Amino acid sequence: MALRAVWLVRHEPGTPLGGTVRFSRRYPTVEKRAKIFNGVSYVPVPEDGPFLKALLFQLRLSGDDKDFVERRDSCSHTNKSPVYGLSVGGEELWPVIAFLRNDMIYASVPLVEQALSPRPSVVSVSGVSQGLELLFGIQDFLYSSSQKSDTDLNTKLSQLPDLLLQACPLGTLLDTNLQNSLNSTNFSSVTQPHKQPAWKVGAYKGKPQISISITEKVQCMQYGKQDAADTWQVVGTVTCKCDLEGIMPNVTISLNLPTNGSPLQDIIVHPCVTSLDSAILTASSIDTMDDSAFSGPYKFPFSPPLESFSLCHYTSPVPVPPILGSYHMKEEEVQLKITVNLKLHESVKNNFEICEAHIPFYNRGPITHLEYKVSFGQLEVYREKSLLVWIIGQKFPKSMEISLSGTLTFGAKGHNKQPFDHICIGNTAYVKLHFRISDYTLTGCYADQHSVQVFASGKPKISAYRKLISSDYYIWNSEAPAPVTYASLLP
Repeated sequence: MALRAVWLVRHEPGTPLGGTVRFSRRYPTVEKRAKIFNGVSYVPVPEDGPFLKALLFQLRLSGDDKDFVERRDSCSHTNKSPVYGLSVGGEELWPVIAFLRNDMIYASVPLVEQALSPRPSVVSVSGVSQGLELLFGIQDFLYSSSQKSDTDLNTKLSQLPDLLLQACPLGTLLDTNLQNSLNSTNFSSVTQPHKQPAWKVGAYKGKPQISISITEKVQCMQYGKQDAADTWQVVGTVTCKCDLEGIMPNVTISLNLPTNGSPLQDIIVHPCVTSLDSAILTASSIDTMDDSAFSGPYKFPFSPPLESFSLCHYTSPVPVPPILGSYHMKEEEVQLKITVNLKLHESVKNNFEICEAHIPFYNRGPITHLEYKVSFGQLEVYREKSLLVWIIGQKFPKSMEISLSGTLTFGAKGHNKQPFDHICIGNTAYVKLHFRISDYTLTGCYADQHSVQVFASGKPKISAYRKLISSDYYIWNSEAPAPVTYASLLP
């Protein structure tokens, strides 16, 4: 199990290349082994320039990421994020592990100790988990709580080459906690004298602290039609970072719901969780919900890894979407008339970090004329992109209802300049909502800091955070056909 190469790429939207390689490391000895193992299916690790271009394109972070590409965006392509195949020089480099955090893309190429044709399953490639471990370790090192500025980041980036000599010599991962390598003066100091579990490399030394973050993403499709049922769902993720001393510290975290909270379902837990109540495992969205459904508390005892990790994922059948809306768009001669109505549900916290409604007009020319009336917020017009952005702001008005109406005229379509979409043909169109609310979850789920049980030396500082984020939140034009997630069960 080894790594062929590691990259850190700063994502820079709006620049010609879209990003800059801030750090890269290749392991020639591992590359020679890859050539032997992979045989005729061997694809060499490219230089930084071609790799950067291919990576940004695959992650849809380059300037032309809105265009449909068959091999990347078709339904036949299975997304196995964060493992990708990059097209470089007419060949596909696989597997490439990559993910974006804090405007930094972390990427690595693990060694596959077999032929790549036919392609082996991801779970059979042991180097994938090691590649992820190292990238998470680098992320934690770069963006620790002590970092205050870009100067700190640059300092830590300059330390990476020396740290990787100890943590990952010759591409073989020994320690994911780079702080251990920074504090050590020789290789022997990072060797643990005590028995260490195989899945946990190294041990933490420092001030004990636990961070718990609950992030809920709400997905929604609203049609405003009797023959198409509106659908919505909440998907939650509980992320933890436990900085605790000792080889095998134990922690128990409880998730709680208010009296009227929506039960958690389809719960998937991290392998480090040691035991679970059977009621947690059997709660499924496929079953019909009733009053006897388990509503917590949801207790998760575990022995944490060193890096940040997702303690669990869940879904929840919330009774209503947070924002109800309607969208009407009609063509009248050469003009397009639109009306958008939005209403914030009374149970939702009326305090947004961001709240915007994006109204794109695909397969048309640039906007040449616009007359509009907005009851709240302000409207930004991107004429060449054929896009309206309704900036609602941080709060809805006391009535909780807002509206936008307008008349638009479009010019002639240019060549490859205006946005194109395979679905939004004719009057098939949508409004997409983008919002984020901090210190709030739609289910009401929260982590009680006082109920966290820690079996380790020292009393840790415990921090808990919550946020609700929109994800694929669409309101379709009720005057035209629209793609539906499932048919209505009307008789």
